[in-house]
Amino acid sequence: MTSPGSGWYVGTLVRAHALAATARSLVFAVDEWPGNEAGQHVDVRLTAPDGYQAVRSYSIASVGASAEIELAVDLLPDGEVSPFLVEELELGDTVELRGPLGGWFVWRSQETQPVQLIGGGSGVVPLIAMARAHARSASTAPMRLLYSLRSPEDAFFGDELSAAAATVDTTWHYTRTTPADWARRPGRLTTDDLAEATVPPADRPLIYICGPNGFVEVVARAMIALGHAEDRIRTERFGGI
Repeated sequence: MTSPGSGWYVGTLVRAHALAATARSLVFAVDEWPGNEAGQHVDVRLTAPDGYQAVRSYSIASVGASAEIELAVDLLPDGEVSPFLVEELELGDTVELRGPLGGWFVWRSQETQPVQLIGGGSGVVPLIAMARAHARSASTAPMRLLYSLRSPEDAFFGDELSAAAATVDTTWHYTRTTPADWARRPGRLTTDDLAEATVPPADRPLIYICGPNGFVEVVARAMIALGHAEDRIRTERFGGI
């Protein structure tokens, strides 16, 4: 249900599972949820017994018309909202949700240009929604994902991305720890890495970059340096590491 005139929906947690040691997938049933486009986000509001409220924004992993919405939340140790969502929220509990929000960092199935997705850590969440929308629509637009993360254990939706390899070409990049048989040493993404693993500028891809502030700044600058047009690059960022 919604609170009249407020724009807030009540979401009831109906499914949840761990994505990584500090991350959790949360699926909420939301009456009258209008559905969302791939790349949009919601505000989540928690209210304490004393009336104190905290609001944080989270990307939506699910896509399309549905009475359910999936979020993927990574725990920030000093956060006000994420520790509760990851460690304490139980099936049947409710939160308030406002959205869907955002219209720029969105991929729509009618797009025919090649698509390059670049995600850092939990920044992969809205890109998962894009990959899901791409598969669901049977889009013929080439789509590639470059996923930079600390270690294999930190992957969000790893099995799903591996299974979707036929429709979304995923390149994994590890910054701290690699799988045992990995050919590359761990390290931050470089311009050379981006040149090798992403759609070339000549193909004029739409580029979506999401992750921590520093990651997004460095990657966006590198993509421009490689020859990509600035107006083809869309970014979504968040604080923290």
